[in-house]
Amino acid sequence: MMDALSEKKWLIVGLGNPGLRYEKTRHNLGFMLIDKLAQKLQTQVKREECRALIGRGLIENQTVELAKPQTFMNLSGEAVSCLVKKSDRCVEKLLVISDDLALPFGKIRLRPQGSHGGQNGLRSIIDCLKTPEFMRLRIGIQPEFPVGSASNFVLENFSKKDFEEVEHILEQSVDAIFSVVRNGVEKAMAQYN
Repeated sequence: MMDALSEKKWLIVGLGNPGLRYEKTRHNLGFMLIDKLAQKLQTQVKREECRALIGRGLIENQTVELAKPQTFMNLSGEAVSCLVKKSDRCVEKLLVISDDLALPFGKIRLRPQGSHGGQNGLRSIIDCLKTPEFMRLRIGIQPEFPVGSASNFVLENFSKKDFEEVEHILEQSVDAIFSVVRNGVEKAMAQYN
């Protein structure tokens, strides 16, 4: 079993919405992190497959594919389930990055699996894969004050002050993902959660 799994590539999927209008919004932290990973791995995320943009790099001599679904957040599962069906990929090596309204701003949480927690991209992926058994990295965007509309809040751009902090959060998240690939999700959780 282990040998079959080691043959598979890592698939790291960042959730977000395509288009300039959403580029710097809270809901696009997944896309931002994929861009940061691509920069670090000196690759580009631009090949089209399964209604997603894909790039490829190496972490610790393991092939890692980076993906940004272009289906809009609520339909992310359509792209992800198509990508995972390829013979050289599997759900066991799928890591999904999403924003999380329930997590304080700037906190990151790795999990080996779990519920969607109200995040529509994760909900779509769980529905399409018919399992919640995939790794995820959630990045907190919880506001310090009550917001009228959660859906408006996640689609707003970060404030200037917050955006400076985002850079630090993304760096930490890159390190966490490298740790998952290198040491497995349990060890990475102990270090980064």
